[in-house]
Amino acid sequence: MIRRSLISALVCFSILASAAILFAAGAQEKGPRPLHIAFGQEVDLKNYLVKGKTTVFDFYSDYCPPCRALSPSLDALHEKRDDIAVVVVDINRPGVRGIDWSSPVAREFQLQSIPHLLIYNKEGELEAQGEGARAKVLDWIQG
Repeated sequence: MIRRSLISALVCFSILASAAILFAAGAQEKGPRPLHIAFGQEVDLKNYLVKGKTTVFDFYSDYCPPCRALSPSLDALHEKRDDIAVVVVDINRPGVRGIDWSSPVAREFQLQSIPHLLIYNKEGELEAQGEGARAKVLDWIQG
């Protein structure tokens, strides 16, 4: 009886330790809708890569008409393609009206125009950015 309890305790500990390691490593799971992050603050994108998926980071502002126009297509891409996850990086700090070019995240990534897209492959390596990423995403949306 004690032996079974000890084994059960060790199994529970192993599961909890594994979960903690995955969480600490920034392993994200793909949810039903794109994850929204940053809100103007600096961000380490590696913490938001979705394990086993191609991750598209969309640098976005509510005050950007092209961003708002692209957003429904990116939402649909996220929902329809199991192999692709979209993460929206909101460059605006709370309370700032207009595109927040002075936000820490906009400065961190030296943004001069948005939407700006970055694509990381399933291994977590940067695959495309800027116009190359935009062309690839538009192909996925149209395909």
